Amino acid sequence: MAKSGNSGNVFDIGELRRLVDELGTAPRELRAVVLEESVTATGRACPPRGDALSFPPVDLAADAELAAYVPHVPLVIDAQRLAAWTGVRQVTPEGLLPDPFAPCAELGLPGPGRLHLLWVVAVNTGMLRISRGQVTPGPLVLSPDLPPRALLGFWDGVVMDVLDRADDDLTGSPVIDDHLAEMLATLYAVREGLSTATLVKGVLQSHQVACGARQAEMRVLARELPARLETALSLLGYCGLVETSPEGRPRLTPLGMWAVRQDLMREGHDAPTGAEVAVFTDLGAAELVEAIMEGSAAPSAVTVWLESRHPEAAARELVKVAASGTAGRRGAAGTILEELGPEAEAPLREALSEPAMWRYAASWLHIRDLPAPALTPADNTWLAVDSLASLLERGDASEAICEFDALEPGEDLVRVIEEMALVDHPDTFAVLDLLGSRHGDAAVAKSARKAAMKARSR
Repeated sequence: MAKSGNSGNVFDIGELRRLVDELGTAPRELRAVVLEESVTATGRACPPRGDALSFPPVDLAADAELAAYVPHVPLVIDAQRLAAWTGVRQVTPEGLLPDPFAPCAELGLPGPGRLHLLWVVAVNTGMLRISRGQVTPGPLVLSPDLPPRALLGFWDGVVMDVLDRADDDLTGSPVIDDHLAEMLATLYAVREGLSTATLVKGVLQSHQVACGARQAEMRVLARELPARLETALSLLGYCGLVETSPEGRPRLTPLGMWAVRQDLMREGHDAPTGAEVAVFTDLGAAELVEAIMEGSAAPSAVTVWLESRHPEAAARELVKVAASGTAGRRGAAGTILEELGPEAEAPLREALSEPAMWRYAASWLHIRDLPAPALTPADNTWLAVDSLASLLERGDASEAICEFDALEPGEDLVRVIEEMALVDHPDTFAVLDLLGSRHGDAAVAKSARKAAMKARSR
């Protein structure tokens, strides 16, 4: 989302995702209390840019219903009023109106800041056109008779303009602007909404963690932020993104849900609709694993698949696929198995007798503090080779190299390669060949090529 690469994240959305799943059948009042307590405790540094988050599936209103709301958004109404008022006139070299106070007075706008937002929306969406120092009516004539897809496309552009303005004083609070995208994403994850007090605590904690703010600054911010947040929420309501729930909590509007989802998907996050993930519910484990390897099943599909099965039954299906499959299928099945808790112990314990699976099963049991055979350094090296081979099979060569680099720092990677060359794994040569041809460190690549030659000769 806009501003997603900022210095701090308001909430740990992954933790919220887990809580939303666990509280799915709880009474609304209990969900609200637990979610608010969790949010105020999860301020943290922003995850590295590129980290994909998985959001709960949503059920959006029909496109026609959503599109019907668009012309009634106050921001959209005022942008049309501004375009009609502007007509044909000269603009400054920067493409702005020479006297911003005139339209504010005549249109009843609160000030130049609001006018600038409306101007950006009107120009960028095509209500107005600027050419050769002059502004004229643009090609877009907004009408309820436009097809729903066209109206929603227009709305998507409007929201992108709004979020981009967070780079240049949208809400009047630099701290809120800095965390606006994350706040909207959190409201997307917690559909019931969050109280303004909870949102304030989240912003304060995130600001302190990300910026190392001193206590004196935090005290001033704690006094000022509630009023600033109320102002910001009022603006977001004017923009059609936020409304107040019957319980008095800020939450996303139906149009806000649609728009935030579009922005999340543009950023590469997993934000499916309920219908998109429902198709995975009836798949067998083998079919789900294939879908994951093909890239058609996102993490949210896995969650829905697991929710439709008893953990022990799901684990037994997955173990069967992993034990008889390739490294890629073991990797995909193993990723799903990691989502299961101790209630799936029996199938994993049975998997200790499977030659290609027992190391994974032992590791799974150890992580959950359950009795399991000890893994030797050679076993761990075998798992490393299998993990890299899994990524290689799925076409993630660059990710495989990154994962290899994470195994050991610096010169120790050469030692890791020497250990890999001794492992009895069917994909050892393929992994060494990849590292030998693609690794950026000359010493590591040379060592991998030599090890690959020895592996080939054996």
